[in-house]
Amino acid sequence: MFFTKHRQLFRWIIITASFAIISLILWNTYVFFQKFKAEERRKMETWSYAQSDFLNSFRNGLDGEVNNVTTFIITDSTSTTPMILVSPTGEISSFNNLDTLKIKHVERYLLKKKEQFKQENSPIPLSYFNNTTNKDEAIGTLYYGNSPLLNKLKYYPLALLLIIVLFAAVVYFFYRSSKIATQNKLWSGMAKETAHQIGTPLSSLIGWTEILKIEDTNPEYIKEIEKDIHRLQTITERFSKIGSIPTLDKADIISETQEAFDYLKSRSSKLVNFDIKLPEHPIYVNLNKQLYGWTIENLVKNAIDAMKGKGDLQLSISLLEQQVKITVTDTGKGISKNEFNTIFEPGYTTKKRGWGLGLSLAKRIVEDFHNGQIKVLNSEKGVGTTMQISLKTIL
Repeated sequence: MFFTKHRQLFRWIIITASFAIISLILWNTYVFFQKFKAEERRKMETWSYAQSDFLNSFRNGLDGEVNNVTTFIITDSTSTTPMILVSPTGEISSFNNLDTLKIKHVERYLLKKKEQFKQENSPIPLSYFNNTTNKDEAIGTLYYGNSPLLNKLKYYPLALLLIIVLFAAVVYFFYRSSKIATQNKLWSGMAKETAHQIGTPLSSLIGWTEILKIEDTNPEYIKEIEKDIHRLQTITERFSKIGSIPTLDKADIISETQEAFDYLKSRSSKLVNFDIKLPEHPIYVNLNKQLYGWTIENLVKNAIDAMKGKGDLQLSISLLEQQVKITVTDTGKGISKNEFNTIFEPGYTTKKRGWGLGLSLAKRIVEDFHNGQIKVLNSEKGVGTTMQISLKTIL
């Protein structure tokens, strides 16, 4: 109970703590990287001093007597830092830890590497003390790059950020899926409860209709009442089926579409010009009649709303490679391309009093229950919209 009551507070605490932990990890990585880089700098400076001492022993007439420590530093094979030694005249005198075996133009490659190393680290000048002139003389300049380990460490924060982003994405989609599943469960429960609530007065209406027949009431009145009762029964069946997995039966989609279309045509504005184009032969699909009729009604009602009760509305059916295409075209205000998928999301609506459930229910009925597809085929602002349903046919 306490957690539920302060859920928002706990959420912000977790988010803040996560950002704090990420920031600390990235900062520590950066500090470690800088320390490691400074350590490599000291190693290169030590190597430069050893190189200077080595050359100094020859140039000052010491008969090549070199300190053992100097020899060890220069010949150390454990170093993996790439380096290039450039003479005072600008010529490359030596290089180390650079793979030039597969390089055709070695000089060009080394010059390119020299510029790269210059960007990565400050060059180290080499000199020796001339006993004859009693002053330092330049030997050359050492250019060195980052070692393979340092390069890997440089990209570690990026890899860490990528892992964190992927983990956050997984958590987000898990949370979103859980939320959607909870919403679907809620809508299903509401649908079943609605069907149950309608069922009680509906049964009473059927009973009163039978009494009216006995009382010799005008048959036309009874006929209209029975139509409305039949309509309520259809609505009840729809709500009861949307809350569970409906059964599909072989049905002629031509006749089912015609029935739903005619019902809406007779009860819609006379300012709407209805037109329907259907094949003359039947087309059979696995269908739940009540839910399919609901889908057609939703598409037609949305088209009428988009035209504000005045315009041309056309429904057509065509057969293409074992798939039946049902299209509903209106001359309404149209929608932009970035809304083609958004309109099917629950809660999306452009009406002031709309709930945004019609097209989301239609999508669930077509795609989840009938393994079909529903989409905006095309639309243009101020011209109109064409919606299309695709279903697989059966023999």
